[in-house]
Amino acid sequence: MNLGIIGCGAIGSDVARAADSMPDIDAIYLCDTNKTASEKLCKQLKKAHIEPVERFLAHVDVVFEAASQQAVHQYGMKTLEAGKDLIIMSIGSLFDDAFRAHLIEAARKHHRRIYLPSGAVCGIDGVVAANVEKLDSVTLVTTKSPVSLGTSVDERTVVFKGTAREAVTRFPRNINVAACLSLAGVGFDDTKVEIVADPVETRINHKILAHGRFGRLRAEVENMPHPDNPQSSYMASLSAIATLRRVVNPLQIA
Repeated sequence: MNLGIIGCGAIGSDVARAADSMPDIDAIYLCDTNKTASEKLCKQLKKAHIEPVERFLAHVDVVFEAASQQAVHQYGMKTLEAGKDLIIMSIGSLFDDAFRAHLIEAARKHHRRIYLPSGAVCGIDGVVAANVEKLDSVTLVTTKSPVSLGTSVDERTVVFKGTAREAVTRFPRNINVAACLSLAGVGFDDTKVEIVADPVETRINHKILAHGRFGRLRAEVENMPHPDNPQSSYMASLSAIATLRRVVNPLQIA
């Protein structure tokens, strides 16, 4: 299996290094608008090549996106229409209902899969299962340091309270978790999100609260910031690697 990676930042680099050690991955193709980043990463790998997305699509089986919402819009359809599976980290791009529908339609037409890593949160599997029946409410409470949210406060402050659709629009680089949770459960307009800036917080905290016919769900995780990108949780990289392993591994844990 050959892997294409769009975005050679912290998460893309972690995935590339993990893929480089996977026996099921034969070759890795890297693309980043920052040529220095892709060249630096390529030197660390044994199986890597640097190619534009349009060129490497002919050679890969799976494309992993870890760049931006813009990259998903630019390359998502091209990837699926080329008959390749797609792993999306910038899940906030899917808040656009029409765009998401077009991606799903293309995936069905070409018999491909779109994978959405759970990222920095735990409990998504429970929300998916609970949603088989009926979910009455789903809420995400995210607490980060002010620096991570690009703001400055002297005390614990709620900087946002609203729907997931509004959250992924206003905090596109910080709240992909809200997008993933929305797609797993009751949707972007009915998933409630609260974002808190706390100057004494050293970790990234995500708490999911859900209620429905199944009962009550409460899942909380305190993530260490990624050492190379404090705006992202290290768990996001681990989730991405776990998703790639799921793609290549014949044994699936649902």
